[in-house]
Amino acid sequence: MTDSVSDKYSASEQGLGYIYQPRLALLRLLDLPENTAVLVEKDDDLDFVDKDGIKSLASLKHKAAGDRLTDLSTDFWKSVRIWLVRYKRDGGSASNLRFFLLTTGKVSDTSFLREFLPDWSGNSDEGNTLLEQAEEALSRSKAVSIQNIATEFNVLTPTEKQDFLARILILDSSPRIEDIPGIIKEKHLRVIRREHRNAVFERLEGWWNDEVIKQLTHIRNEEIFGFEVSDKLHALSEEYRSDNLPITFRGMKPDDEIDTEEDPRNFVVQLREIGVSSNRIRNAILDYYRAFEQRSEWARENLMLAGEVEEYEDRLVDEWSRYRDVVFEELDEAAAEEVLQRAGKELYNWVDLQSGNIESLRIRERVTEPYVTRGSFHILADGTPEPRVYWHPRFVDRLGTALEVSK
Repeated sequence: MTDSVSDKYSASEQGLGYIYQPRLALLRLLDLPENTAVLVEKDDDLDFVDKDGIKSLASLKHKAAGDRLTDLSTDFWKSVRIWLVRYKRDGGSASNLRFFLLTTGKVSDTSFLREFLPDWSGNSDEGNTLLEQAEEALSRSKAVSIQNIATEFNVLTPTEKQDFLARILILDSSPRIEDIPGIIKEKHLRVIRREHRNAVFERLEGWWNDEVIKQLTHIRNEEIFGFEVSDKLHALSEEYRSDNLPITFRGMKPDDEIDTEEDPRNFVVQLREIGVSSNRIRNAILDYYRAFEQRSEWARENLMLAGEVEEYEDRLVDEWSRYRDVVFEELDEAAAEEVLQRAGKELYNWVDLQSGNIESLRIRERVTEPYVTRGSFHILADGTPEPRVYWHPRFVDRLGTALEVSK
């Protein structure tokens, strides 16, 4: 088997670099003031704009473990070439640009690049200025790419060169892609209960990646602001309060085609028994699917208390039985099928049109999504061998007869 780490054809580091961009952008935006905005793949890998309009162009480099930056590191000088183009375009020293190299590598202790580090407080080697060291490094290289950069750099006046270099900052030893989720959870999700932080982070990053994709595909042309991230994080955290549960299946549809005429499930058969229209049966199937999947997700994420679903279903059955007794009160053994169907439809209409808005039928106080309640009734109506709720007054009797015949 080929070792992908040493395989010269492996593109793993390059691939990591692409997905590193949005993940690091999220971390940086959470760290910066809320009125900071970011653009992905605009003038550089990331463009950060603060409230005063100062733009910071950030080049990102996700390197192999142990990588070091030296005087002629390609990562640095390629970024310099991009920055030179933007610097000249925006008026040189009159521009509002700053330049950042964020790399998981580390600047070598013997490289003049350490003078671009934020905590640098030493003196230039042998008394040479930063500009002199940069020019000396460029003159040493015979590589065509470096020589081209030197040519572009030397177009600037000495004052502009000094100004340009003064705008550069290298943030080395930046977090690796696999470390960022833990950093975000530790620094920014501490108000959320520990057992829910993984789920909140996954949903936050999912939303974030969608917004980045919209930017890259020009569906969204404006920046993404830090306050948008804060608002989304607040909304997600609210869903994980003790009186609430996250709603993640709104608008979702099953993969299989919906067949209202042949679907053999009990809850669908029940609806056909009382003459509900095909469109309403389709809505019921969607409610069932969303409620079933939603409840399954809550269970997988351990968001439900022991016995909570059972207690909730008991409440639904109790409320259904009270309304059933009212609707069926005037029926007798001689009631015609048309009357029975009408009564069943009235009972079902209460579930379909009213139950989702009744506060006492919510699984938790702030779970207001109607499909949870409506779909839970359909789950109860789908029970075997006998459903816990039904619509047609004779459905259970007929089901029992059918079961006996099948035996």
